[in-house]
Amino acid sequence: MKKLLDMLSEQVGEAFAACGYETSYGKVTVSNRPDLCEFQCNGAMAGAKAYKKAPIRIAGEVTQQLKARCGTVWREVSAVPPGFINLTLHEDFLAAYLTQAAADQKLGCPCPAITQNILVDYGGPNVAKPLHIGHLRSAIIGESVKRICRFMGHRVTGDVHLGDWGLQMGLIMQELKERRPGLPYFDPSWSGEYPQEAPFTIGELEEIYPAASAKSKEDEDFSRRAHDTTFLFQQGDPGLTALWRHIVAVSVRDLKENYRKLNVDFDVWYGESDAQPFIPAMVEKMKADGYAHESQGALVVEVAEEGDTKEIPPCILVKSDGATLYSTTDLATIVQRMEEDSLDQIIYLADKRQEMHFTQVFRCSRKTGLVTENVRLKYIGFGTMNGKDGRPFKTRSGGVMRLEYLIREIEDAVYRRIMENENRTMDEAQARKTAAIVGLAALKYGDLSNQASKDYVFDIERFSSFEGNTGPYILYTIVRIKSILEKYAQANADRVKSAGEKPAGGPILAAVSASEKQLQLCLSQFGETMAAAYSELAPHKICQYVYELSNALNQFYHETKILAEQEAERREGYIRLITLTKRVLETGIDLLGFYAPERM
Repeated sequence: MKKLLDMLSEQVGEAFAACGYETSYGKVTVSNRPDLCEFQCNGAMAGAKAYKKAPIRIAGEVTQQLKARCGTVWREVSAVPPGFINLTLHEDFLAAYLTQAAADQKLGCPCPAITQNILVDYGGPNVAKPLHIGHLRSAIIGESVKRICRFMGHRVTGDVHLGDWGLQMGLIMQELKERRPGLPYFDPSWSGEYPQEAPFTIGELEEIYPAASAKSKEDEDFSRRAHDTTFLFQQGDPGLTALWRHIVAVSVRDLKENYRKLNVDFDVWYGESDAQPFIPAMVEKMKADGYAHESQGALVVEVAEEGDTKEIPPCILVKSDGATLYSTTDLATIVQRMEEDSLDQIIYLADKRQEMHFTQVFRCSRKTGLVTENVRLKYIGFGTMNGKDGRPFKTRSGGVMRLEYLIREIEDAVYRRIMENENRTMDEAQARKTAAIVGLAALKYGDLSNQASKDYVFDIERFSSFEGNTGPYILYTIVRIKSILEKYAQANADRVKSAGEKPAGGPILAAVSASEKQLQLCLSQFGETMAAAYSELAPHKICQYVYELSNALNQFYHETKILAEQEAERREGYIRLITLTKRVLETGIDLLGFYAPERM
């Protein structure tokens, strides 16, 4: 199904062609002056120079053609100085378009003719450490990007890409060794089976790492021992490898539970460790092909290009002490991903301060042939979540807040709002369940409604409000529609049962009021919104759309007696219209990664 603007542009383009002008001048856009018209075409302005005619003359000719050729499409067409073409859509045409959209599985959103195989890398947590607010934006934005790409028909894999390698593993192992030296993992003469149960809980593990990290900064001997343990582990020591498996398994169980609370799901749980086997051959090939060379004792690949406006340092593969870096692991991960599942696109989510890292990795991977030119490597750098003071969000004591505490805070804020409502109809237990659903919407919408690259202020009171541009407001609108549809179903249950028919089946009716038409116009823009959100990988565009659609629905609701409408056909037409609105809103919030409760 074509997008509405594409259909309208074809109509206007044909009118331009009939007047002897290029069809490309017929592009139609949503009006930037909705007080004057619904759509506009500025092609006459663009064509004036090419055809050496006054733009108002061209606009006048095209307008006459439109009136003669497309009377069933436009309610009103006019040429306005100095050469704008103002367009108002016919209610019958709009209703027919929405009837098609309602019957379409994608609600009028056309999908690309050629589908892609896409991987989204949007996790990045380190094992043995709890998720904190620094992991929030990557998870929330990445989950939405994954869902948007899937909705558009692509095959998409979400990868958590765990930090499960390197010195942090050695620090944990060494600290545990000094606390519990009798564990079999540290006995080089051990020849039996290692225990199946981990020798620690997630709570103990999360205490061990920061303790070991702090000790390594104060105790040089401990730091040296931790480095030695790291080296021994990375050489394949069986005891340390068995211990590492426990660390990863215990951590992943906890991470999955915390991501579940965010309604975030990964298809694969690979880590940096999975890329390690690919590093030696990759490095050797880069050396053999003449890309990698030694510089100040390190092995590097030059990635600077002619025309760079700032210095792009070489991509370091191996440090002078023989250690590898994140860049090495990321390059090897690309090798792994391309070998295991040939990809058309890899999308990375990370703090925007890592832009240089990804510039180096992307350039190195292309220069050395790890990916071909037709594989797209995309980096989405996101801004900082700040407190009301404009600084990175912290706990009251000044520390980095655990993600589960942040989720609890916003759920509590929503719960208080529910309980303070004089008209509430739910008990405390129901209120708690609803607060968890609405709190998730408040958290995710509060983040996603901002352009990803921008910093934003995290304001729990504003985000949890049931009014304004917030997640709870969107959910409240959906719940309002559910309530109307439930009342309608109850009132018509006997008729539907006896007739064996679906309630309110049939086409969308032509609008009879300004608010109804505005709602229909907003619904017709879903395809345009999705096309833009996908091409720019921009969830904030969906947020803006569902907010505008919610406003349009609520305006229509306040001005229209939906269930009290006396004319049966008109009443059922209203029901079909708000049912379509509910479907579009629910699709939108699903793409943002949250859902609506039955009641609020």
